[in-house]
Amino acid sequence: MEVEFNIDGDIFSATLLESDAPKSTEAFLSLLPLTSKLFHVRWSGFAVWIDIDSYNLPELPRENHTVYPSTGDILLYPGFRSVKEILISCGPTCFKSTAGELAGNHIATLDASRKELVELELSSLEYGAKPISVNLVKSIYK
Repeated sequence: MEVEFNIDGDIFSATLLESDAPKSTEAFLSLLPLTSKLFHVRWSGFAVWIDIDSYNLPELPRENHTVYPSTGDILLYPGFRSVKEILISCGPTCFKSTAGELAGNHIATLDASRKELVELELSSLEYGAKPISVNLVKSIYK
């Protein structure tokens, strides 16, 4: 299943990892369509995040979880020890908060070049939050 990330007018897609993180991808889909702001991380390195702490998520297990996501990985963090969030790794990242290291559930990987991700991370650091919308891509095939 494909989702579309519109980040300040730049469009990226991602394929959900439904077999690797079935409950987490289902919870993520329940958030869509999602309109929010994308922020630079404060503690984790080269990444951006969406605050979803005001959303009710079901209790989720750790599935396909990591503290060290690869470039482009999208993690859903259901708030085990910190606020609920969606993290997008843009380069070397160790997922952290004031509570220490966090393990997020890897639910998808953004289809973006390393250069695009570096530009996203740097511009969010330099210029602040960016508007973001996330939507399910409707398939013409059934």
